[in-house]
Amino acid sequence: MFSLTAGALVLGGCATNSAVDEKIAQLEGRTSQKIESVEGQVEDLQEQQRATETRLDAVSKEASEALRRAEEAGLLAQGKIVFEQAFTEDRIRFALGKSELNAEARAALDELASRIKAVGRPVFIEIQGHTDSTGSTRFNEELGFDRAEAVRRYLSSQHNLPLARMSTISYGETSPVTDNRTRDARMQNRRVVVVVLE
Repeated sequence: MFSLTAGALVLGGCATNSAVDEKIAQLEGRTSQKIESVEGQVEDLQEQQRATETRLDAVSKEASEALRRAEEAGLLAQGKIVFEQAFTEDRIRFALGKSELNAEARAALDELASRIKAVGRPVFIEIQGHTDSTGSTRFNEELGFDRAEAVRRYLSSQHNLPLARMSTISYGETSPVTDNRTRDARMQNRRVVVVVLE
């Protein structure tokens, strides 16, 4: 009688251990999945941060080059960057291969003009046109220039900003903020950057 009870306890203990082992394995599997998910999110955030840093480096480089060009032309008194504004296609949209400003683009430029006028002193403005890598290098250079010129003409005609204190330059496809492999990336590279200097 004693041996049957002991045997039942041993078998019951084995069943309990097996159930506990199974629960632990399930928990470990879920924990492993959560860790992989968090690791994936961290990698995505790190990639976004790298892309942002790359864009900031590109904008700062463009502003520095604008300052150098203005100094060489003798256009600056103090040689300071007041501010810079990048307009990607989410604010200033151009039709494929076109340089005409739509209503949304004009509204964004109206805001920019108010900001420039709020400076309250004469400034020099460089307008930089950028494209993606679709099309030939020459076409993109001309397109970047045409888009920058469209912005310059609008700021002058609608907001009386003096043409003589605005210049345009085209970077074409040569200064992307990200690669051109996806549609979204190409959209980010199609942009106009306005650098305001005093």
